[in-house]
Amino acid sequence: MSYLFSRLSKNAIHSGLPFSLSIEPTTACNLGCPECPSGLKQFTRPTGKLDLDLHEKIIKELRLSVFYINYYFQGEPFSHPDFLQLIAVAKRHKIYTATSTNAHFITKQKAEDIVHSGLDRLIISIDGLTQETYENYRIHGTLSRVIEGAENMVEAKKKLNSKTPHLIFQFLAVRPNEHEIPQVFALGSEMGIDEVRIKSAQLYDYKNGNVLMPENENYSRYRKQADGTYKMKHKLGNHCWRMWSSSVITWDGKVVPCCFDKDAKHILGTMDSSDSSSIWKSPVYNRFRQSVLRSRNAIDICKNCSEGSKVWV
Repeated sequence: MSYLFSRLSKNAIHSGLPFSLSIEPTTACNLGCPECPSGLKQFTRPTGKLDLDLHEKIIKELRLSVFYINYYFQGEPFSHPDFLQLIAVAKRHKIYTATSTNAHFITKQKAEDIVHSGLDRLIISIDGLTQETYENYRIHGTLSRVIEGAENMVEAKKKLNSKTPHLIFQFLAVRPNEHEIPQVFALGSEMGIDEVRIKSAQLYDYKNGNVLMPENENYSRYRKQADGTYKMKHKLGNHCWRMWSSSVITWDGKVVPCCFDKDAKHILGTMDSSDSSSIWKSPVYNRFRQSVLRSRNAIDICKNCSEGSKVWV
């Protein structure tokens, strides 16, 4: 209700606490994807992993309002040595949990551990059906390890007679792999994957085109204009539901507005020195909400945002 009143009045009115979080287990990653600041090691913020005590503090403070946590922001979650302990803590409080992985670390034993942890949803980034197309984007990656990791998950679910985690193949549509999109649905079905999603790529340099931009505009966030340049397909409105419903917490406890603030430039509070409620209701958080309502186009992290405009096949 406060979100609706804020949209109508153009004043940032806020009550309640977030019901959804993204928590970053680590910024470390084993791959080097060309549009990912984590993979390219281009962060100005430090690389590290979430401390278990800090995580306990976050859950303790927000367990009564939060019912969904995506344990992913930047980095590869399974490179955190205690990642499944994070999931177990959230599940003790009956919180729905999800994460996204490149699947290179999912051995047979790890797959069984994942099922036992209670993880509800696991997104596996596949992004190519041959090694050539896969490694064009997933640099340093090995497609056979992704397939093996996915097979291990399907096998573990069957062995342990578990419906969870819900397994999703996520295929990032870029020019080198867009011709394989029909086949990824067939592969997912053949392997016993629960769902297949096609995701559009966020490109930082898109105005004059980009070698990764799909030729089929149905798979792209960008549209070619008469002068040959490109722009976002969808117009940004001066509103954003996420500012009223969810937060992103980095591995070192910084609270940032959303997943588009990859380098944590807009720090709204720090969990290791403040409580979550005071951060969520703070003047600095509300000023950011107000700036979204007044001129979202002027906020750097919002300019390439696809929130509310995702395409899907």
